[in-house]
Amino acid sequence: MSALFGIDVGTSATKGVAIEPDGTVLAREEAEYPLSTPHAGWSEQNPEDWWRATETVLARLTETAGEPAGIGLSGQMHGLVALDSADRVLRPAILWNDQRTQAECDEIERTIGRDRLIELTGNRALTGFTAPKVLWLRNHEPDTYKRIAKIALPKDYVRLRLTGEHATDVSDASGTLLLDVAERRWSDDVLSALDIDPRWLPPGLESPAATGTTKDGTPVAAGAGDQAAGALGVGVDRPGPLSIALGTSGVVFAALDRFAADPQARVHAFCHAVPDAWHAMGVMLSAAGSLAWLRNATAPNTPFDTLLREAEAWPPGTENLIFLPYLAGERTPHADPDARGAFAGLSIRHDRGALVRAVLEGVAFALRDSLDLIAQLGAEPPNRGRISGGGARSDLWTRIVAAVLELPLERVAVDEGAALGAAILGGVAGGVWPDVHAGVQATVRPRDPVEPNPDWIEPYRDQRRRFKALYPALKGVLT
Repeated sequence: MSALFGIDVGTSATKGVAIEPDGTVLAREEAEYPLSTPHAGWSEQNPEDWWRATETVLARLTETAGEPAGIGLSGQMHGLVALDSADRVLRPAILWNDQRTQAECDEIERTIGRDRLIELTGNRALTGFTAPKVLWLRNHEPDTYKRIAKIALPKDYVRLRLTGEHATDVSDASGTLLLDVAERRWSDDVLSALDIDPRWLPPGLESPAATGTTKDGTPVAAGAGDQAAGALGVGVDRPGPLSIALGTSGVVFAALDRFAADPQARVHAFCHAVPDAWHAMGVMLSAAGSLAWLRNATAPNTPFDTLLREAEAWPPGTENLIFLPYLAGERTPHADPDARGAFAGLSIRHDRGALVRAVLEGVAFALRDSLDLIAQLGAEPPNRGRISGGGARSDLWTRIVAAVLELPLERVAVDEGAALGAAILGGVAGGVWPDVHAGVQATVRPRDPVEPNPDWIEPYRDQRRRFKALYPALKGVLT
C-alpha cells in the first residue's frame, strides 16, 4: 500500500489524485455536481452530492492505484453544513461565494468591534465566512437553527461520512471567523459574543493529524482548506517561496512563522497546513475570470491562444491603457463588494489585442497589491514565486506577472493543486513521512523558471502608479 490519495471537495467537482511517495502521479479522477442559486446572491449545494462524488473518485483511484496508505482531505472553505443530533443534513449547504449575509457581517462587527475581531481572528467579517451564515440561519430560519447539533465545513462532512468522526483542521477553521487564529483554537470570546454553542464545533486539529480511518482501516488526515493545501502542492510549506494562484480568482499566499494580521484585514491571516505555522493571503475575485469575461463578451468563439498572441504584439503598459479587474467586487486590497471594473485610457489605436494585454496587466497589478500588503506584515521577503492555475499556462501572462511582482516564477512538475497537498497530508497521517516538510521535499519538483524581464520592470512601475490611482478616482462615480 504505497499510494497516497488526496481528495479536494471543490465547488463544481470533487477531484482526486493518487501519488507514489516520490510524487509520481498514478491516477487523476474527477466527479462533478450541480450548484444551486435559488435566489439572487445565494449559492448552495447538497452535501450528499459531495459524498457521492467522493465515493466515485475513491473507487476509481483504488481501481487504478490500489489501496492507499493514507488519505488527505481538502476542500472549498467557509461553507456551512448544519447537522441534527443524528448527523442528518438540515438544509442545503451555504457556500463560500454566497452573498446573503451582509447584515449579519455588520452585526458581528458591531457586537465584537472590528479591531477586536481582527485581533482575535485575523480577519474582518466577510459574507463568504461561516459565522455570518450561522447568524443568518438564526435570523431567517429559526426552526432549522433550533435543530442544529453540529456544524461542519464541506470537506469535514465528507470526513464524517468516510470515517464517522467529527473533526476539522485549523487552516480550514480559520475561515469560519470562529477561530482564535493566533492561538490555533476556537475563540471563546467570539463564540460567547455571538451566542454560538461551542458544542456544535468539532475538534480543531493540525492538518497532518490522523482523524480516524476508513472502514478498510486507512488513516485519514485532518487535511486543509483548499488554499493551504494548494500551497503545499506547489511547495510553499515555509517562508521563502510565494504561492500565486492564477485561477478564476487570484491568490497571493505567503507562509509565515508567526501570526501577523493586517490592522485593516485587507489580507487574510490564517493558520497554515503546517503545525505551528501561519499564512497571509491576498485574494482578488476576478483574475483569469477577467480574461474569460473579455473573451465571452467580445470574441466567444476565439481560442485563448489567439487572443494571447494578439496581446503579445503590444508593449508593456499597452500605451497607458489600464484595466481594473473588479468585475465581481473585490477583497484585496479594497474589501469592496461594490467595486466595479473599468478600462481607462482607450485610444483609437487600441485593438482587441490591446484590451487583452490590459486585462493581463491589470490582474498582475492587483496581485502586486496583495504582495505589497503582505510585505507590510514584516514577513520574510519572498525569493521566488510558484505559479499555478489556468492562467499560469500562458507564457505571456507568466512573464507579465514575474515583471510586475519583480520575482522569478516557477511552475511545478505536478499541477494537481489542493489534491496534491491533501495527498501529502495523507502521507504524513499514514506514516510515509515524518512531517509535512519531508512530504513536500519528496513530491514537489519546480520547473520552468521565468525571470522578470528587466526591460519591463520600469514601464510596469509607471503603469502601476496609474492603476493604483484609478480605483479611488472612480469609486464615487461608479458606486
